[in-house]
Amino acid sequence: MEIPHFGIPPELAGRMSMAEQHEYLRTRLSRRRTLVTAGAVASGLLTGCSGSSSGSRSGQAGATATGSPSPSTSQAPGSLVTPFGRHLAFGADPRTQMRISWQVPLAVRKPYVRVGLRPDDLGRKVEAELRDLHTPELKGIRAAVDQYYLHAALDGLRPGTTYYYGVGHEGFDPASPRHRSTVTSFRTAPASPPGRFVFTAFGDQGVGDEAALNDRTLLRRKPAFHLHAGDICYADPTGKGKESDVFDASQWDRFLKQTEPVARAVPWMVTTGNHDMEAWYSPDGYGGQLARFSLPDSGFDARTAPGVYAFTYGNVGVVALDANDVSYEIPANLGYTEGRQTKWLDGKLGELRSSKDVDFIVVFFHHCAYSTSTHASDGGVRAEWLPLFARHEVDLVINGHNHVYERTDAIRNGEVGRPVPVGGTTDPRRDGIVYVTAGGGGKELYGFPDGVKESYEGNAADHEPVSTFRWTKSRDTKAESAQWSRVRYRGFSFLSVEAESGARPRLKVSALASSGERIDHFEVRRGA
Repeated sequence: MEIPHFGIPPELAGRMSMAEQHEYLRTRLSRRRTLVTAGAVASGLLTGCSGSSSGSRSGQAGATATGSPSPSTSQAPGSLVTPFGRHLAFGADPRTQMRISWQVPLAVRKPYVRVGLRPDDLGRKVEAELRDLHTPELKGIRAAVDQYYLHAALDGLRPGTTYYYGVGHEGFDPASPRHRSTVTSFRTAPASPPGRFVFTAFGDQGVGDEAALNDRTLLRRKPAFHLHAGDICYADPTGKGKESDVFDASQWDRFLKQTEPVARAVPWMVTTGNHDMEAWYSPDGYGGQLARFSLPDSGFDARTAPGVYAFTYGNVGVVALDANDVSYEIPANLGYTEGRQTKWLDGKLGELRSSKDVDFIVVFFHHCAYSTSTHASDGGVRAEWLPLFARHEVDLVINGHNHVYERTDAIRNGEVGRPVPVGGTTDPRRDGIVYVTAGGGGKELYGFPDGVKESYEGNAADHEPVSTFRWTKSRDTKAESAQWSRVRYRGFSFLSVEAESGARPRLKVSALASSGERIDHFEVRRGA
């Protein structure tokens, strides 16, 4: 790709980390209007809504060095501005905290959320925080884009309760008869583990008909929350962490509109993939992510690693990780937390495993620990995190990155600890861990190595080893024979997990095609 004069020359990009690319772009474009700076990130102006529901910082992130009007002073009539792209996320405690985020096409005054226990009684009003982004013009590639994201932190909620809410601003009141149709609802996590609940997961969604179909199909599962394992919208089409300045920020507008029918009611819990690094906004490429999403504050540094957090829902502890930090394949952010994420992970897994209320631990991140498809397996993920998964007896690992569905047998010490055919049962304490690649979220599909057959429910092939590879620290590939590849499906799909508590807790894991047809299922039982 020929990079325009505002971009990074290819001969430089190939040798640059994300932080070096950020500095290069900032230096070259320092005379252009800048709304989100590295200083804003460092000082916390773009952090998640982790405190009181009051204390909005509206307009602060919009300060400019050139004297251009910030969004707080450059306004459009509020009655002409319609919010869109609503998306929910849990706070640190899903029983009592919810984060509501949305977008407006133009700057507005006094943004807020109305919330209540009935759709006709939204008596509580919570001020919202503005996080705005300016993406500069790249001649011949894109026009300049200004985006305005709003976030409200709801704390002190009742567990197991349905709340109704509407988002608004001066001139647009969701409680008015004119806008009451925009009111929707969410439900907080129960105070104690429910008998059963469902959550869904996939990675690599993007924008398009197949992505939207997956959303509609998973919504019919009535999930308590959804896990998005990175590569969210593909505003950056390269995904190498090298030419991240050449991306289409308006793709995020299209994505949030597409996702809104689900994410306005189902907490949409994201983590970061390689296509989510955007060098312009911050040294690590995550400034855009920080502006667009509010995620739980779980004791890690949410200002610099927005895809690293944990929460507990019912009897399931969920841990989100940023695999860009350990990836050998795509090393633009390799080691950016200087080992702090891995140390945090060790402590968090130990905390969850020792909790009497947690039966199962589910970990999700982007790059694959075990897969035979295009990107294969990442040796960095294996080296840094798999020993911790084994030590703390993680029950299920969910990845994206490869645009297929693939599922392993139970893996223990790098080998098959127990075969888990379709319909099988496994106990992580005895057998090891099942790894699922759920990368069929909607982006163009990959395949499997030449001659390797798909094998899934209703279309099972003879089980044979698959010739594949893993990425090494030197960025070379090392061949390996995958005895562990059990289920393979080349189609758009997602994961649906039903968690049951009680005397015999279990995870009933199913993979569904975007049509709703089941292509795989198995059970995880502790003490099975």
